[in-house]
Amino acid sequence: MSNNITFASLNLAQPLMRAIADAGYTTPTPVQAQAIPLVLAGGDLLAGAQTGTGKTAGFTLPILHRLTEKPAANPRPGRPRCLILTPTRELAAQVEESVQTYGKYLPLKSMVMFGGVNINPQMKSLRGQVDILVATPGRLLDHVGQKTLDLSGVEILVLDEADRMLDMGFIRDIKKILALLPKQRQNLLFSATFSDEIKTLSDGLLNNPGLVEVARRNTTSELVEQSVHLVPQRLKSHLLSHLIKHHNWKQVLVFTRTKHGANRLAEKLNGDGIPAAAIHGNKSQSARTKALSQFKDGSLPVLVATDIAARGLDIDMLPHVVNFELPNVPEDYVHRIGRTGRAGSSGAAISLVDSEEFDHLKNIERLIKHQIPKVAIDSFVPPAHLPAEAPRPPRPPHGQKRGSAPRAAGSGSRNQPPREGQGQKPRSPQQRELQPRNGQPTGKPRPPQKKAPDLQHLSEAARHQAMPQPALFSPRPAVRRGK
Repeated sequence: MSNNITFASLNLAQPLMRAIADAGYTTPTPVQAQAIPLVLAGGDLLAGAQTGTGKTAGFTLPILHRLTEKPAANPRPGRPRCLILTPTRELAAQVEESVQTYGKYLPLKSMVMFGGVNINPQMKSLRGQVDILVATPGRLLDHVGQKTLDLSGVEILVLDEADRMLDMGFIRDIKKILALLPKQRQNLLFSATFSDEIKTLSDGLLNNPGLVEVARRNTTSELVEQSVHLVPQRLKSHLLSHLIKHHNWKQVLVFTRTKHGANRLAEKLNGDGIPAAAIHGNKSQSARTKALSQFKDGSLPVLVATDIAARGLDIDMLPHVVNFELPNVPEDYVHRIGRTGRAGSSGAAISLVDSEEFDHLKNIERLIKHQIPKVAIDSFVPPAHLPAEAPRPPRPPHGQKRGSAPRAAGSGSRNQPPREGQGQKPRSPQQRELQPRNGQPTGKPRPPQKKAPDLQHLSEAARHQAMPQPALFSPRPAVRRGK
């Protein structure tokens, strides 16, 4: 649909066209070509689009146009006309940055608010004009409770990445916020997937909405070259260091399952002479902002992230995404690799897969409806002597069962929703490692502790014989004796 459409044909205000030209854009992406006319017409919208499709400009441009075209009827300090809700701090900051970029020649004022930072500067900003407010749900309700924010003038509501907001347990907060808004307003809902929960939310929120769906549900971009390297867990960090150095990768986003794993991997890469930083919910907002800024400007080549922290990262031309561990939930794989292969540029998604992750891999391939090529790395020679590693936390049985349970528990099971930018709390990896490290029997049959290295070696070899394709690395002697 967007092949013959240009921004000039969308009838946007001249100050917006000037800002678009400054940004170097002439042709809208498919989601922009479909969404902008619908939003300009004033109706509600249900859009299925992942981050990286240009969806942010798809709603910020027409919103800026509409607010400029129709001045505020009753302007008051701290009374926004447009409210944009996002699930994470990073996404909120990036959306507001987009508002500023496209609205720089307009008299409209915007601000962003999220948790994890001092609330006082936000209170000060609310004493002035605020036309567009970008916020995370928790901090927004903090301001409502302190009566520093007036939502009675909201004309346009945007729920961005609504599926992730539900996953993170924000449904109760969203309902509280909806109850504070005027009944008459325009509603725009953006979601990467159309789950049953999203359909229920949209049915209660949207009035005869226009529908935009730029990619089939749970599909991966054809511009992303996907590959799998079969490798034992204990060799993954060594292989990753080798790939980064051997191929001279300059910008790599690496996904781990846990916050502890992200920290540990970043330390290992730094020890190998590869500058890396970890971002996750336990990091301070200033540390997350600094790491993301350095990653974007190219001064930090590797960013190690958990799924929640990486959600909504908008990085132009990201060339490489690495799944250091496969996610428990197959849909998260699609979200992860959607960080690359954006806006017409190609990218590579590399997954490091241990034999214990084969069930996860099969579930992912079933979801995306094709097999991911298994690629051997002939140039990689595993280290002859590996330092003793702490026992690995047990992997969840049966793939996504564990991934679905915490999500259900997190959506409203507690009175207090999770803080922005944080997902469900996993059990402490240190706690999970204590019992094996003690070396004491627990009632379950367990091999003698002194024979653990040999048995682990034999077990690994046996597992790799059962691989669907030959393992990349043949088992090597644990000790090499000199002549």
